[in-house]
Amino acid sequence: MNTERLLVSYALCVAWMIGLGGLHRFYNGKIGTGLLWLFTWGIFGVGQFVDLFLIPNMTEEYEMKLRAKHGLSPYGVPVNAHTLAATAVNPPKEEKLMFKLLKAARDRGGRISVTQAVLDTKADFPEVEATLKDMVHKGYAHIDNDPIKGTVVYDFPEL
Repeated sequence: MNTERLLVSYALCVAWMIGLGGLHRFYNGKIGTGLLWLFTWGIFGVGQFVDLFLIPNMTEEYEMKLRAKHGLSPYGVPVNAHTLAATAVNPPKEEKLMFKLLKAARDRGGRISVTQAVLDTKADFPEVEATLKDMVHKGYAHIDNDPIKGTVVYDFPEL
């Protein structure tokens, strides 16, 4: 994570004290909510306070969007035909599991629980759960609850 972007975001968040709520949201590409924060004084300070805890994820998400826009992977590695070919031949173990999880979720209508994922991929529970949480953190999936059983499910909206 870029600590400079994080520090600037916190500094802009503090600008709320002089009536400029939401500057940190503009800085991190959230124009709509930035305007809302600006015109409501950070939703009367409550939204501004909550953002103190959300800023790290907000900055990381924006950095990932910037990397993708410039042709870089989430890890900052340039993505080109050579890199893609090398990865396709020998993908890391984590990426193999992600691919298996995506296929399993697709086969289940875009939603999968940890137990279903373990059964479909034959990987162990901690590995599957960690990979699914990583996919949520990277924005590939969302956590939800099954309306009937109440179990935690991972929803892949693109599938």
